[in-house]
Amino acid sequence: MVKLNKKGQTGGLVTGLIFGIAALVIVSIIAFVFIQTLTNADIIDTSTRVTTTVTNENSFINQTGKRLATFDQYRDDYTIVAIMNGTSKQTITSGNYTLDSLGILSNKSATNWENVSINYTYGTLTDIEKAQLEMSTNFTSGVDNVSAKLPTVLLVAAIVLILGILAVLVGVWQKMRMGGGSI
Repeated sequence: MVKLNKKGQTGGLVTGLIFGIAALVIVSIIAFVFIQTLTNADIIDTSTRVTTTVTNENSFINQTGKRLATFDQYRDDYTIVAIMNGTSKQTITSGNYTLDSLGILSNKSATNWENVSINYTYGTLTDIEKAQLEMSTNFTSGVDNVSAKLPTVLLVAAIVLILGILAVLVGVWQKMRMGGGSI
């Protein structure tokens, strides 16, 4: 029986791949929790946020929706003050429309209002809030870029693993060939 010298051996290629991928997943989860906790902690002072009032924005409202003219990613707290039907000068009640988080105003009833006057307010994010939004967005898109490349990394790792196994098999085959022969 042949004793192998195990001095200096490490876990090998398979163990390294498994632990590497597991470490990547764990670090990503910890980073997501960290960023999400800081984002939702409300530690940023919003008292300096500027509130703007828009009066008589002329538009239409239908069931597919229309984005408010002033909407952008650095503004929030959109609040509809009043919507008036331009032809009949009647107030359109809040049960007849919806405003989503992307600033799209949609009609909930079957009536399309072609000529309406919309009064609303919105808050403009402070520079610190903008930086927080950009940091969170960039982190998420960075993780998306890495995860898009993960199948390629795993494919390369599988190819390296297969080539390693083939090299070991060729080595064993050569040893068997050298040891064989007639007595």
